[in-house]
Amino acid sequence: MEPGSTGRRGRAPRRTEAVIRRAVARDAARLTRLVRTSRAYEGPYAPMVAGYRVGPDYIEAHRVFVAADGATGRVLGFYALLLDPPELDLMFVADTAQGLGIGRLLAAHLREEARGAGLTVVRIVSHPPAEGFYRSIGAEPVGTVRAHPPAVMWDRPELLLPVDSP
Repeated sequence: MEPGSTGRRGRAPRRTEAVIRRAVARDAARLTRLVRTSRAYEGPYAPMVAGYRVGPDYIEAHRVFVAADGATGRVLGFYALLLDPPELDLMFVADTAQGLGIGRLLAAHLREEARGAGLTVVRIVSHPPAEGFYRSIGAEPVGTVRAHPPAVMWDRPELLLPVDSP
């Protein structure tokens, strides 16, 4: 691999100015595509997202936020925050945007939203390969959520993200 290359399509990622905005119903197809094509869900994890859908009704019912390229509007990632009980329901970063700080940008925004809603902590049931990311932003492991076949075939780490942590 060449220095500076990430191995993604043979190019190093370019820096981008991302803006975070509230998702709208017309984002549903793009968010669904981002989930279904995520390389984080290849192999044994693929069945989990094969038929997954982020519908307009979901976007309208929950606090869903999109990170978009400020110049092109291209969706770089998104998250969904549930308030009662407080939980990160979804967080995805597009494969092509990995390594650009989009996940950290979304996490910082998540904390602002949670703080504004009066929350002190947000529960995260993590995709196993993403646990390291959540721990790196300050989430603390508190247990394991057991598999629920056939929908979820593997145990998942459970973490709590303090809202007031940096």
